[in-house]
Amino acid sequence: MSIYGIGTDICDVRRIAATLERQGERFAGKVLSEAEFAVWQRRSARWPQRGLRYLATRFSAKEAFSKAIGLGMRMPMSWRRCEIANLPSGQPVIVLHGELKAWFEARGLRAHVTVTDETDYAASFVVVERTTPPSP
Repeated sequence: MSIYGIGTDICDVRRIAATLERQGERFAGKVLSEAEFAVWQRRSARWPQRGLRYLATRFSAKEAFSKAIGLGMRMPMSWRRCEIANLPSGQPVIVLHGELKAWFEARGLRAHVTVTDETDYAASFVVVERTTPPSP
């Protein structure tokens, strides 16, 4: 195995809050997958700050992932095709969908992600490793 790429991102939660205030749920719908959007709505309903931090960590993790794979936010990378889920243990994992999943798997890649947040900031770190030689 070898390292394919790494990515990190730090996100100002206040900036996410301001964008959310201007654009409303439309912003969350652009950034989050359907499953993430449902979690965001539940968390926001119970405790708005928790929902905000959830959105900020997902935004940050997707930015870090896009950097680790070297595409930025260019196709096949898109906000909604990259999902940050959690295992039952709470460990965050990256779940890919559609063209992004096919692109990633064709290269024999595997991703590892960690996210964290404090009052004003959310941060993420992603390591992508190549597990098999790339397909021709």
